[in-house]
This record gives sequence, C-alpha cells and structure tokens, in this order.
Amino acid sequence: MVATTTATRKDDSEVSPETLKAEYDRASEVKAFDETKAGVKGLVDTGITQIPRIFHRLPNEQFYESSVPEGDPRFSIPVIDLIGVSNDLVRRKEIVERVGEASATWGFFQIVNHGIPLIVMEGMKEGVRRFFEQDTEVKKQFYARDAKKSLVYNSNFDLYRAPSTNWRDTFSCRLAPDTPNPQDLPEVCGDILLEYSKQVMKLGVLLFELLSEALGLNPNHLNEMDCTEGLVILGHYYPGCPQPELTMGTSKHTDNDFLTVLQQDHIGGLQVLYNDHWIDIPYEPGALVVNIGDLLQLITNDRFKSVEHRALANRIGPRISIANFFFTALLPTKKLYGPIKELLSEDNPPKYKETTVRDYVAYFNNKGLDGTSALPHFKI
Repeated sequence: MVATTTATRKDDSEVSPETLKAEYDRASEVKAFDETKAGVKGLVDTGITQIPRIFHRLPNEQFYESSVPEGDPRFSIPVIDLIGVSNDLVRRKEIVERVGEASATWGFFQIVNHGIPLIVMEGMKEGVRRFFEQDTEVKKQFYARDAKKSLVYNSNFDLYRAPSTNWRDTFSCRLAPDTPNPQDLPEVCGDILLEYSKQVMKLGVLLFELLSEALGLNPNHLNEMDCTEGLVILGHYYPGCPQPELTMGTSKHTDNDFLTVLQQDHIGGLQVLYNDHWIDIPYEPGALVVNIGDLLQLITNDRFKSVEHRALANRIGPRISIANFFFTALLPTKKLYGPIKELLSEDNPPKYKETTVRDYVAYFNNKGLDGTSALPHFKI
C-alpha cells in the first residue's frame, strides 16, 4: 500500500500553464493524434521512447512520496465479504453496517464472494484485451466521438476539452436499459459483454439494496428510484508507458454515475484520495472495487461520498480494467433526481438542486477531467 505526502517533482510542475501553452500547439497535436484512430496503443506500437507533450500531466497532478507505514489498518480500503448476504439475517446486518460506513467515509470498498463467476470475470478481461489488440483497421470501425452507437471506442472521451491527455484507450458500451443487438457488437468480445452485463446487473440490484438499508430505507428504495435502470460498461486499456512519471493513466476525478463496480487486474495503479493521502487500492484476486458516484452523493445529500480517485501510468502493460457504471448516461430522460426526502430534516435541509441524469452527465462531460468536481455546480 502506498500513501502520500504533498512533495512535488521540480520539472514542468513549476511551469505556468501559459508557458506550457506557448511551447507547443496543443490543439493541432490533439487533432493529429485523434485522426490516427489508433489510440495510445498505436503510439506504443510505433516504438516511441518519449511520450508526446499532449500526455504530460497537469502541474497540479502531483506525485508523492510514501508517508503511511506498510499495512497501516487506518489506510486500508475496506474489504467486505458478501457470503451469506441473502440467506443469513445476522450476516446481512453486519454487511449493511460495513457498506454504510465505507460509503460514508472512504466512498470506496472492495467486495468478495459477490456471485460473479471467476470464469466470467476472466473472460471479460480477455475480451477487452482482444478488442484492443485486434487488427487496427478492424478496431477503427468502432472509433467515434459520439455516443450514438451501442459500442464506441476512442482515446479520452474529453480529448478536445481536457488540459492533459491520459495514457489510455477505452471502449464504452451501453448494455441497459436497452440491450444492444449482438450484431452491433465486436465479434471478439460481444458474447462475453452480454453475459458479463447480466451478472453485473444482478450484483448492482443487490448493492443498491444494501445501500438503501444502510440509509435506513426500504431495501427496494434505490432500485425503485431506477438507480439500476442504466448500465454502461467501459473497457479501459492502459499500454505500458516509457515515461510514466510524466503522465497519468486517468487524471483525478469523481464518477458521474450512481455507483461504479470496477474489475482491475494485477498490475495496479488505482488510487483513492483518503484523508489527504493517495492510497493504493490493491489487487485482490476475484474481488471487485465498488465506489459511490456523484449522483448517489447528490441524492443522499452528502451522506455517501463520491471520492476523487485516479490511475497511475506504468512501465508495465497493458493494464486492463472494466468499469461498470450504473446510470442512463446521455439517454433522454425527464426523471428528476434530488436529495431523498426521507433523509431530510430541519437539521439536514437539501444541499442540491434537482437534475436529470442527462443534464448532470452533459455538464460533467463538457467539463472533462479537469481536476474539479461537477457537484458544486448543482448545489443550492
């Protein structure tokens, strides 16, 4: 486990943004990169030894030295065993308490014995690998910057807006509320995507039951609010990086959904900001990482926390992760979400305006991963 202080490197981190902008034409370089449709993997395949300037991390994206002793339990992300959650009332109560505590403090926890077969998890990971390592010309058919298709591949959803480009390629696939036509999915991973999404959706329903109970609500409350109506799966591919100290795999951010269930591989690099320390989230074989999204923080009126996290670049690669986002993203919707009335009182008035999922996601996406949260924009 690695935690961190606020020590910074003495290189481009001390150069003003104006100076950096003057040194190169970022817009032209970003456009040229995008037009290759080959992503970060395409750069790596050319054998580069120095990363292009567009990938250099932001001056405020600091790297740190370790400041927490190895194995310090105060800085260990909670690991919650779901065994017995559906048939043992005593166990379920214990699990609900742990889920509630982790959601209110860390905003993150890992789960084991969650019910998704290991063979399905491994199959999904290999499906992501096959997609990104297939022939570039085949992969390019799915390259796009709009979300009209069932599955879209690109590098950095906010490529033209973000001040720094992240060292990763991604495909995004909408699996609910409308199941895509198998013929519209890539041949190399279509079947496993559909099977994996069924398993993840079942788990999502259970997790929202536990979260509802942790809030003191009816177990079905969050599910009846349609928190599991939509599911988007993101397959992330982080190629090995020749200069990982200069860039980020994913810049610090919070998630713009209700809940994220993440599968990561053994390479690591995922970190969560906890008590002003960046903490590694270690790889646990068979485990899944769960984190609270912005929309769940909004409807719980800050009871549950959507916490900043990031992914470091690594010389070793590729790193593969699968992020399952519970939300309807940019689908048209009129349903308004605001703080849950049962959680409000004279001492706990609403802190957020009502918003649709689409409006929240549109604001978040337009802002991009600029190191700030979208939540303050929706505060009363």
